[in-house]
Amino acid sequence: MFKHLQKHSILSISVSIIFACTLVVFFATEASYNAIESASLWVRNYFGYFYLYLGFGCVLALLLIAFSKYGRIKLGKPSSKPEYSLWSWTAMLYSAGMGSGILLRAVQEPVFMQQNPPFTSGLSAHTVALEFTFYQWGLTAWAFYGLFAVIVGYALHVKKKKVRISATIEDDVKSKTLKNSVDVITIITTVFGLVAAIGLGTTQINGGLNHISNQDFGLITTILLCVFISTVACYSAWQGVNKGIKIFSNLNIIVTFAILLFIFFTSDVKQILIAFFTSTYHYIIDFVPMSLALGDYNPGLEFLTGWTFYYWAFWLAWAPFTGIFIARISKGRTIRQLLLGVLIIPSLGTFFWFSVFGTSAFQLIEEWGTYNNEFSNVFSSIFVFFEHYPFATFLNITSIILLISFLITSVDSAVFVLSMFTDKGAKNPSKAHRVIWSIFILLATIALVLLGNIKADINVLEAVQRLLIITSLPFAFFIIIMLILFVKDLRKNKAIPSKTKQ
Repeated sequence: MFKHLQKHSILSISVSIIFACTLVVFFATEASYNAIESASLWVRNYFGYFYLYLGFGCVLALLLIAFSKYGRIKLGKPSSKPEYSLWSWTAMLYSAGMGSGILLRAVQEPVFMQQNPPFTSGLSAHTVALEFTFYQWGLTAWAFYGLFAVIVGYALHVKKKKVRISATIEDDVKSKTLKNSVDVITIITTVFGLVAAIGLGTTQINGGLNHISNQDFGLITTILLCVFISTVACYSAWQGVNKGIKIFSNLNIIVTFAILLFIFFTSDVKQILIAFFTSTYHYIIDFVPMSLALGDYNPGLEFLTGWTFYYWAFWLAWAPFTGIFIARISKGRTIRQLLLGVLIIPSLGTFFWFSVFGTSAFQLIEEWGTYNNEFSNVFSSIFVFFEHYPFATFLNITSIILLISFLITSVDSAVFVLSMFTDKGAKNPSKAHRVIWSIFILLATIALVLLGNIKADINVLEAVQRLLIITSLPFAFFIIIMLILFVKDLRKNKAIPSKTKQ
């Protein structure tokens, strides 16, 4: 391991920074949390709305590129075919891009939005709740991913560059120090985004175990779950994309789809379909004012801080590794196919997911007559929800297994991408790099879990929100530079296929 650290400067610098941050949290946990809280407050006050405008700008930019003549450019040789089938491609990008988050928020978020409407527009509270949930999980999230995917995919498959974010700017930036700095910032941002997801996911698994057993397994169990998931993910990343990551991703989608269909057909199918189409329609027509928080569609700074600003920071933190992973598996597709596929397919799938779980939860609340915050705990809400359906125990156990599997696919995808970053952009990085990143991701995750348990009145989610608001800020600026240079690069391309060849 030390041999690889000495040989690869970006690896050694990145690991040193992460290890130093981890040690500080281990030995000064409360002071670390207080510092993070102060810094995040400053970022939210001065740059919160910038996140909103950036998200809207990314969606608009990708749609313009997709429908322009540049959308016909193929990522690879003109004669090459997609490396993966549409099913496997969708399964892998969805597992890497959303994963356990849809289980974490399936019930809690729509119900919260119903009980605390972000805005009033003359629509029912049910429709507004789903519409705003769609907004936070839809086009904008996937636009962040898609932007990185198309820029890196173009550099990787068209310009034959190495798998590094700095490869997207190296034709315009000659400073090696600056390019290395970009790669290090990318790695640090990616690691923090990843450990945030693992921390949330393992805490939810712990919440599910507590709910099923009526016990409190506590912090040690969460840490052991982190160790287990990191170990299996390391093995999966060791096996590579085709043997490990692809298999886990396909299994995840199959099990997720089975749970979705079960809840769909054991609930009010008609109401779910009405809610899905109605909320999707209003999401589309209200997208611009929601994205810019205009007029009646501005839920206020406090609401945006607790929800949308955090989500945009989370998607930004995941964008480097998710985008690069999508780029890695998108060889043979056109820019248009990649962008529209990334924007539309997973967004519609997510909308239907939240329509099924959200509408079903709304109906349960109506049957109860009163709501006593049964679904307010983000870590146990879905397990409480399943108790009102047949085969509740089986559903809960299956969901816990699915959560573990989703986290494994997220971690193994990230480990693989981080290894490509640090192994001089290799498409099939050294297995030693995969082991090193698995170890340091585990250490950083344990530090975050400790951070989220330092005080009785906070949890891992709150610690994650504060951390990501800070760590994502550099990328909020860098993503603009990447987009400008990418458009400049596209305009130089003289080999754009004609429409008849498309």
